[in-house]
Amino acid sequence: MSLNPALEDIHHCPRCGRVPEIDFPRSINCPHCGYGAYYNPKPVACAIPTDRKGHLWLLRRGFAPNVGKWSMPGGFVDLGESVEDAARREVMEEMAIEIELTGLIGVYSRPQDRTVVVVYAAATRGTPSRTEEALEVCAFAPNDIPWLQLAFWSDERALRDHLSRRPPAGAAPAPS
Repeated sequence: MSLNPALEDIHHCPRCGRVPEIDFPRSINCPHCGYGAYYNPKPVACAIPTDRKGHLWLLRRGFAPNVGKWSMPGGFVDLGESVEDAARREVMEEMAIEIELTGLIGVYSRPQDRTVVVVYAAATRGTPSRTEEALEVCAFAPNDIPWLQLAFWSDERALRDHLSRRPPAGAAPAPS
């Protein structure tokens, strides 16, 4: 898969039609008319909803890529939307549940990817349910996470980061 398919087949400036300068995969600049466009990774907002029992809710993807694999709910941030609002919206769309964001787990990216993934910890407000986007939703105890069936490398990294910061079950909260 190309890092930037939108730029891969451009041979003419979209404004004046002359031959532009292409710095693949980053930019197109036209020395004739001054047109310029810069391509950046797209932000993806995700959340790892956790219920009162400490179970982490994941969904089995009902859409490409990686249909049928387990993932945290998430998706692209829309223009005019904060990353936090996008995370809440995506959980509602994919699990039909409201959440309360409780902290940032991490930001994940790789040079070969077209996304920057921002992942939040979240508390559920009710019980998630299956939607058109989720073939199944399931609460997993930390020891039962289906590590070999996760959809993306960022799912594994975020889940491991999240679990490494959580107190063990039954542990007293850290003093403030």
